[in-house]
Amino acid sequence: MSRIAPISDYQTSELAPLFEQAEKWMGFQPNDGLLMAHKPNLLISFFSLAKAVYDEGYVNQGLKRMIGHIASLSAGCEYCSAHTAFSAEKNGVSEEKMKSIWNFQTSSLFSKKEKAALNLALKSSMVPNQTSDKDFDELKKHFCDAAIVEIMGVISLFGFLNRWNSTFKTELEVQPKKVYESIKTTENA
Repeated sequence: MSRIAPISDYQTSELAPLFEQAEKWMGFQPNDGLLMAHKPNLLISFFSLAKAVYDEGYVNQGLKRMIGHIASLSAGCEYCSAHTAFSAEKNGVSEEKMKSIWNFQTSSLFSKKEKAALNLALKSSMVPNQTSDKDFDELKKHFCDAAIVEIMGVISLFGFLNRWNSTFKTELEVQPKKVYESIKTTENA
């Protein structure tokens, strides 16, 4: 159970259109949004940021979800790890790939391009930050500057969400929990 109760009247609140859109995108009502709704402007601003991060751009949606997943795994946020696993599956990332994601650096399932992005997600999610110029040199072999900004947008979004959900102990919804349980291994447990 979350450390504070989520709002329950979201269908009749001023935020109802945001929650309708969230349910359309995700297939369920996200509990972290229901917690954020206690401060409506925070939820509205967060929704705008998340939409901007996930808008179509230079980085495909499956890779964006894997980036969020590695960032969340390294931060130890089960809520966000489950959500990113769920959305990765919805965006065409195979279960086999998700089960192997913690070993992306040595797995043949991941391209050099994916490995470069996932490496940045892993290293920049650590405290202190572990990124180096060499990491950016590798990224630049595969991505333009705008794509690198997109990648950092995903990582930074999950920096916020990992802290938010771990601190509030946000209750995990049934749908992402089911997917996460199917891919969880001893390495990413």
